[in-house]
Amino acid sequence: MAPKQQLEKAAWQWTESIRPDEVKQEHIELAYRIRLGSCRRDARRRNCRGNPNCLVGLGEHVWLGEIDENSFHNIDDPNSERRCKNTFVGLTNLGATCYVNTLLQVWFHNLELRQALYLCHSPRKEVVTGEVIEDDAEFEPQSICEHLQYLFALLQSSNRRYIDPSGFVKALGLDTGQQQDAQEFSKLFMSLLEDTLSKQNNPDVQNIIQQQFCGQYAYVTVCNQCRRESKLLSRFYELELNIQGHKQLTDCIDEFLKEEKLEGDNRYFCDECQDKQNATRKIKLLSLPRTLNLQLLRFVFDRQTGHKKKLNSYISFPEVLDLTTYLDRKDIGCIYELSAVLIHRGVSAYSGHYIAHVRDDRTGDWYKFNDEEIEKMEGKKLQLGIEEDLAEPSKSQTRKPKCVKGVHCSRNAYMLVYRRKVEGGKEKEITVQLPSHLQKMVERDNKKFEEWCMEMAEMRKQSVDKGKAKHEEVQELFNMLPAKEDEHYEFLPVDWLRKWLDDSAVTKPIDNSCHLCAHNRLIPDKICDVKRISQKAADVFYARYGGGPRLDASALCRDCVVEKCRILRLKNQLNEDYKIISNLTRTTLQSHEGYWVGKASLRSWRQLALNQLDGKEDDPDHTDGKSNGERLNNLHAKGDDEMIGEKDDDEDMNFNEDLVCPHGDLCTSETERRLVSVETWNRLKAYFPKSPEFPHYHSPCVQCQKVLEKEGEENETLSKMMANEQKSALLCLFQDKNRPLLIKWPEETDVLYIVSQFFVEEWKKFIRKPTKCSPVSSVGNNALLCPHGGLMFTAESMTKEDSKHVALLWPNEWEIIHKLFVVDNTIKIIRLMSTGESGTVQLEYTTSPDLCGECREGLLCQQQRDLREYTQATIYIRKVVESIKVMKEGAPELNLSGSEAEEEREECKVEGEKDPDFNQNNGAKRRKLTHPCIGGGNSSTYYKQGIRRSTRHRVRGEKELIVSANQTLKELKIQIMHAFSVAPFDQNLSLEGRMLTDDTATLGNLGVIPESVILLKADEPIADYTAMDDIMQVCMPEEGFKGTGLLGH
Repeated sequence: MAPKQQLEKAAWQWTESIRPDEVKQEHIELAYRIRLGSCRRDARRRNCRGNPNCLVGLGEHVWLGEIDENSFHNIDDPNSERRCKNTFVGLTNLGATCYVNTLLQVWFHNLELRQALYLCHSPRKEVVTGEVIEDDAEFEPQSICEHLQYLFALLQSSNRRYIDPSGFVKALGLDTGQQQDAQEFSKLFMSLLEDTLSKQNNPDVQNIIQQQFCGQYAYVTVCNQCRRESKLLSRFYELELNIQGHKQLTDCIDEFLKEEKLEGDNRYFCDECQDKQNATRKIKLLSLPRTLNLQLLRFVFDRQTGHKKKLNSYISFPEVLDLTTYLDRKDIGCIYELSAVLIHRGVSAYSGHYIAHVRDDRTGDWYKFNDEEIEKMEGKKLQLGIEEDLAEPSKSQTRKPKCVKGVHCSRNAYMLVYRRKVEGGKEKEITVQLPSHLQKMVERDNKKFEEWCMEMAEMRKQSVDKGKAKHEEVQELFNMLPAKEDEHYEFLPVDWLRKWLDDSAVTKPIDNSCHLCAHNRLIPDKICDVKRISQKAADVFYARYGGGPRLDASALCRDCVVEKCRILRLKNQLNEDYKIISNLTRTTLQSHEGYWVGKASLRSWRQLALNQLDGKEDDPDHTDGKSNGERLNNLHAKGDDEMIGEKDDDEDMNFNEDLVCPHGDLCTSETERRLVSVETWNRLKAYFPKSPEFPHYHSPCVQCQKVLEKEGEENETLSKMMANEQKSALLCLFQDKNRPLLIKWPEETDVLYIVSQFFVEEWKKFIRKPTKCSPVSSVGNNALLCPHGGLMFTAESMTKEDSKHVALLWPNEWEIIHKLFVVDNTIKIIRLMSTGESGTVQLEYTTSPDLCGECREGLLCQQQRDLREYTQATIYIRKVVESIKVMKEGAPELNLSGSEAEEEREECKVEGEKDPDFNQNNGAKRRKLTHPCIGGGNSSTYYKQGIRRSTRHRVRGEKELIVSANQTLKELKIQIMHAFSVAPFDQNLSLEGRMLTDDTATLGNLGVIPESVILLKADEPIADYTAMDDIMQVCMPEEGFKGTGLLGH
């Protein structure tokens, strides 16, 4: 089908040869496009908006043909959330809590720990009477231990595929959006759990942490002189092994236990020798726990960058670890089996993801626990500790070394959990049973889950039933929609049909009211918004959904078609005139003959003509919200002449009335009118016969000219006379001669008067250019006073920092000011002389009105606050070096200053050559923040958004930085690192001789104000700039588990 524009043109093409009084029924049907052919469903997918007979592409393809029942709803199968048989339960990741989930799964698989935890006594269990839980709320877990019990009970017996650990995490007070160190969490939680369980009466519960995880070693120091041996016993819950430089786990253990020599300054004081002696020190393993946690120190502190980094080197570890040879007693067998591998995916210490590989002690099978997802590892998937790194392509990874059977290699394993094998055979099987109160809580949760599953299943069933009914309805009615030739038909809104076919939307009653014209029939221009269907189908729709009014064949509006025919014919004629007038106005007049036309009228004459021809185009019932003139104008390309661009503001005026003056004559302003040719005027006159007519020889309004001339002459003369009079009366003030000074009080008077400096400057502008500048009428001293009427400045401050805001007047000058200008407030400063007891003359200065101490203090605080609350201000960082020659930065690609190339060229100059960059204009005044009430100006130029251009001369080795007052010193150091390639920990910053050391303080609190110069003294520059990556990821100081339940808060 042809595009919408072509269909529109074809529907009204008959108007070129048919006059409005000749319109017949066939023309009306053409206008409403009754006879247009319909589109085949298999040939077209999109709906033809301009064809009311096109019923394709409305959304019917969803319902026609066979439909999958799942398409009737968006509800997932609730059974997909159900735990499968012989599988474990996952844990929901609450944002960044994967490190908690992995450790919970490892601890859950420790059957002895789980059993002891279930036996932990809670005083609230005494509330249970018999086997009936009287109040569900009483058995909600509250303490951390109770939450862990309930969590383990759900992991053991829940019907859900994964559970939500938010109660446990909330009880600990952890921030779910911040990832923490898993090793630190493991230590703190084990310590907290041990402290909690130690208060139990049952010894199996009280000592479970020590029995499972606690071992003992001794620091043994041997004096080389007397061979005396001293031991310091210590308990441990995990062994922290350094992996840097090692490839095997046994090498890490050997380093942990290796002998250390104490020599030189590190000599050992021997109690036997009573002197410092050379000695050796090593760790001896005395006993090992049932469960051995080996912490691989992958996250280490980088002294070069000042932050943590991750070691991504491979470490091999065996499935069976024999530690017999490492024990102090060699007669005790100590063989461990690998039980779990905790993994950190990611190349950075500040981001990544934690997962766990855990072995089921009952079956010996390995499982991967990845939050909600749990996968059995077997066959080729059984590669312990192997997970792809996040944000690192596989090509850039180090090649994995080959490992023999029973040995695994990992570059991401950060914790290994080994379980000691039982001597003499198979380990006794442990059966962990839930206590009754936990069993009931789990059953209650399972009941809620089953109810939810049934509810979801019922919702799915209702959606499917509803969809099937809609499917049958659409298949039944859609074939009835097309109206056959010579069959009764009706019009329905296309939007309603789309919503009827859209299962997600509620089908409302049919509403045709917005498509009716003033004659209560269908608007011809709305034919694109309706579809023509059979009356039989319409009867079914109205019977089921209601609505109205119904639009059948009698709804074709003859009056609207005739009216639009008239408009289109006029438009065709108007187009011809428009093109001719456009060409005529673009050509320069050869003679000065013609007619005056207002420029505003010339810009919008076509719109005014359409408004005049079509008096009904603004009627909302007749059009679709746009006037015919607007629609017609959109069909023409707008030219670049001033006449072509139409303005909405000119639509209400009559043609050529914009150049008529108040006296009914031609206006005097030539900028508002234009001379057009006689031919142009005659064509315009045909559309606007009653418009005002002014030939080229018509003179402007005499009355207006006289008024303007008189006003102009009087104003200039008056301004000149006023300026001369004021200048003569206040000549010294104008020439700035013989001015009184507060610093050296004049002897001839005891009173001086004060006006604002802004008044004096504006007055001088008028004196210099009286015809161009407006005269000053009032003094405006109110700007120097506070809202209470008190003075904002002290006598002392007016001699210093506030002197630029005030001007001093002699008493005789004040009298003249009082006569010439309106004075709102009189402000004066008075000198009082008194004789002291010793006969000396004492001077005291007072002001009238008196100083308002409260507002004065507020002004000073505001000024200080403004200095601390700036945004987008410029400061200067000057690098201090030992020699005159500026050091070339080690990483020029990190420099942000555009003057680096210039600085490098400056390095080649001889030492004695004059360097213009060193000629800093120390005498240049820097802008200071002023009070908003003074001078009527802005309080500070630093409040403006964007970069303020400074006229200050920069010295070599100095760079500009854009900063804000609420920015921390640490963030400033990051900017300095980019500009100078100096790491933050190598930066020594000082401001006016004061060292800036607090990285967490803001620049405003440190006293850094706009245009401050901060001196940078750098330690030795670093060579490895890739180490700065982790620095950029840490903008806030680490707080770890501060404020959480792990630290007793």
